[in-house]
Amino acid sequence: MTTSDETGAPDAAEPRGERQPRPKKRDVHGWVVLDKPVGMTSTHAVAVVKRAFSAKKAGHAGTLDPLASGLLPIALGEATKTVPFVMDGRKAYAFTVAWGSQTETDDGEGAVVATTELRPDAAAIAALLPRFTGTIQQVPPKYSAIKIAGERAYDLARDGEEVTLEARPVEITALRIVSHDGETTTFEAECGKGTYVRAIARDLGIALGCLGHVAHLRRTRVGPFTLEDAVEVEPLRAGPEAAEEALMPVEAGLQLIPEIVVHRDAALRLKRGQSVLLRGRDAPVETDAVYVTSGGVLIATGAVEQGEFVPHRVFNL
Repeated sequence: MTTSDETGAPDAAEPRGERQPRPKKRDVHGWVVLDKPVGMTSTHAVAVVKRAFSAKKAGHAGTLDPLASGLLPIALGEATKTVPFVMDGRKAYAFTVAWGSQTETDDGEGAVVATTELRPDAAAIAALLPRFTGTIQQVPPKYSAIKIAGERAYDLARDGEEVTLEARPVEITALRIVSHDGETTTFEAECGKGTYVRAIARDLGIALGCLGHVAHLRRTRVGPFTLEDAVEVEPLRAGPEAAEEALMPVEAGLQLIPEIVVHRDAALRLKRGQSVLLRGRDAPVETDAVYVTSGGVLIATGAVEQGEFVPHRVFNL
């Protein structure tokens, strides 16, 4: 699916060779939780946000397909160091499965590869859902970003090559029916990292014997971020002031891990990449992931090993 060129064409009244200079790139640090519209790629969404802030550096926390809408957290500057903590968090989706056909891509974008006149009733679907919750083995869609020998699976599939992906364990915490009209069923799902909703739809359809693909998909939660945090694309294009209102602090991406507060001397040691011994009765002894602040400023993320904080990433804020 193609997307429009955000830079646009030069104004017809503008004399040739007198284009306005591009805004100077600047250091911007924080999170923008975008409510991505249908039809926009994740890469394009990052470019829109980066341009709105004239930011030097940006990246997103988990690809969202062009035909999907919803939460796409975008990290700017030093916030890019916190992306793994957001991506490792749980995700939630609302999605509609259209019954009776299976597609190449397991959504409405791909060509139909098989059809059936069979349609499931709500009771049959509900009876099957326990099989799709908990830790299950899931084969990702052929049209996915998973790499095979260094190449993206979707690139190989588009080139007509045979794509075979191995099943892998994923965790689906909840899967419930929201509505059912015979032809389609809308679900809500909560799942862990690496889960493909398109694969849930595909496998439900196969198990029910009626086939199915995702007709609509909306992501409603990513790690610590919910729709309440989200901003739409158009306000970001309104100007710098509107964009600044959407910017959340870097530590917003760390809400799901513990915070440790240290004094100034310890903070200076951490800034140099040195470990510090944690003092106090409530200081943790062993923790895989924590972040450290001093005077309300984010200093580092890291782990606690035998009562000592070991910095993994240091922030320049």
